[in-house]
Amino acid sequence: MKVLLISAELAPYAKAGGLADVAGSLPKALKALGVDVRVMIPAYPMVLEMLGSDTVRSQASIPSASTGQSPARILSSVIPASPGHDDAIPLYLVEDATGAKGRKPWFSSATDSAHIYALEPEPYAFFCRAALAWLTEYSPGWTPDIVHCNDWHTGLIPLLLQQRSTEVPTWCKPASLFTIHNLAYQGDFPADKFACTGLSQDYYGIDGVEFYGRWTFMKAALNFSDHVNTVSPGYCKEILTPEYGCGLDGLLRKLMSEGKLSGILNGIDTDIFNPEMDKLLVAPYSARLPGGKLVCREALQRELCLQISSDRPIIGMVTRFAEQKGFDLVEAEAERILEMPVQLALLGQGETRYEQFLLSLQARYPSRVSVTIGYDAALAQRIYAGADLFLMPSRFEPCGLGQMIAMRYGTLPIVRATGGLADTVVDFSYSDGTGCGFVFDEYSGEALTHCIERAVEQMQSPANRTTLSCRAMEQDFSWKRSARDYIALYTYLESVRQ
Repeated sequence: MKVLLISAELAPYAKAGGLADVAGSLPKALKALGVDVRVMIPAYPMVLEMLGSDTVRSQASIPSASTGQSPARILSSVIPASPGHDDAIPLYLVEDATGAKGRKPWFSSATDSAHIYALEPEPYAFFCRAALAWLTEYSPGWTPDIVHCNDWHTGLIPLLLQQRSTEVPTWCKPASLFTIHNLAYQGDFPADKFACTGLSQDYYGIDGVEFYGRWTFMKAALNFSDHVNTVSPGYCKEILTPEYGCGLDGLLRKLMSEGKLSGILNGIDTDIFNPEMDKLLVAPYSARLPGGKLVCREALQRELCLQISSDRPIIGMVTRFAEQKGFDLVEAEAERILEMPVQLALLGQGETRYEQFLLSLQARYPSRVSVTIGYDAALAQRIYAGADLFLMPSRFEPCGLGQMIAMRYGTLPIVRATGGLADTVVDFSYSDGTGCGFVFDEYSGEALTHCIERAVEQMQSPANRTTLSCRAMEQDFSWKRSARDYIALYTYLESVRQ
């Protein structure tokens, strides 16, 4: 089976969120199960720099991807194999090498992960049409059975595949799968920007891309993909409701009734996230030998200038500072939370309002609150390892990887029961001692604070802390099961196509 996975992000090269982690780890899990999988992303400058000029082995120029845009160039490279594994993945990079009409080439401003996304539709229309041209005419003797598109940036590709199939009936169209990583981000643009797609106005309608007088890449994907999936079963159910459906719940319910919508839980790369082998930690540890976690805990306190204390649980957060992630609750309850015997270690960036609030909180409690603005992958690993608890009070969470990574490092998640958080975290039960996390249902400050109080209470006992930490490390969130679910879905789509 041949699969082309197309994404706007790819860890570790270009990462703005969880999409990058999925694009970086799912293909390797698929290859381990025998799938001939390849990946396509935009040719961001920092990706080319990281790969090195000698890594790009070949390239092919293709005609103009849409009216008024320059020809695309497809570069060919390889995602290196993981240490000890034979899982190198072919990588294609779509480059607008020359630009047009005096403008800079698309994606050329992406010199770091914080700037990979453009605010206009033209770069993504170019990316999608270049992918189609490569698929239909220029791929080097390799045609995928499945084109696996991810999030709105790739949303025109299923439509373009369908258009090509209609125009050239003899062409054997690959099946298209579109994965929703976050329905709230739809690639929504004004009507007058539709021309950049190069598509006929026939597609600008309620059964095409039109959305309340505007148009979206997301709706194109939903209407023209052979199948749509979300990144957790829980989120798949939630988006069928007006509360979580972002205006598309009616269309999504239609897809569900037609058997074209499902949910597959994301996994994590358990080779990268492995406290027993992680070179970024000062001491290794595991469920069998957990003592190193205490060493990592004290090292984190020293690194972040927190008071060295064994009886104040560290609550970690590695996330976007945004309302979706529950920061309106964190802001409202911060003083009550800090009345508890806890320390906070936060890493991330986002809305200016929350960044400023968190920095002011750190200024008032310098020995108990650490805030790092930005993204530091190494520090993130050390927070996962050194914290006792990991906070994710999200308003909604399609899947969430943080809670799974935290448990891999023996850090107990505190989460709201939504989307993938509800699918992955089992609430600790006082009666029978099961569970290795703490869950609350109602989206309110009171519910959040009460849940943190429950968690802190359990952390006061060193024996409980170790027992729960080891139980968390024993959970299996590897990609193996999820990759098999994707292969089953690919197989079904391939059979329907034939």
